[in-house]
Amino acid sequence: MTDIHSAQVRSYNMSRVKNKNTKPELLVRRFLFSKGYRYRLHDKKLPGKPDIILPKYKTVIFVNGCFWHGHESCKYYTIPKTRTEWWIKKINGNIFNDRLVRDTLKKSGWKIVDVWGCELKSSLIHNTLNNLIEKILH
Repeated sequence: MTDIHSAQVRSYNMSRVKNKNTKPELLVRRFLFSKGYRYRLHDKKLPGKPDIILPKYKTVIFVNGCFWHGHESCKYYTIPKTRTEWWIKKINGNIFNDRLVRDTLKKSGWKIVDVWGCELKSSLIHNTLNNLIEKILH
């Protein structure tokens, strides 16, 4: 199946996809700051440029979009019906890169916490953010 958009429209649409300062990321950052946690953002010196870095706790937090990072068993992770092969390759590449980054960070002694976009929906956000504190401290 071919793309339903022209190359120019597709290029524009993809350019609008943010990889930093997303709404889920800002939710997590505001919560951490309100609880007294201080952090760095997107440190280029660390593999994968983690979204949030808590040096005091030697912890990094990745706020992952369910679609882009292939969140298993999540209703927000569905493969598009157009250009299916391309999307599968793209998302599997992201998953592979995520694993490499996590392995490298673990070998360097970093604790890794993942927060998925679906976990920040209104019905789950309270538990997700409180569990985040637990994961940071333990």
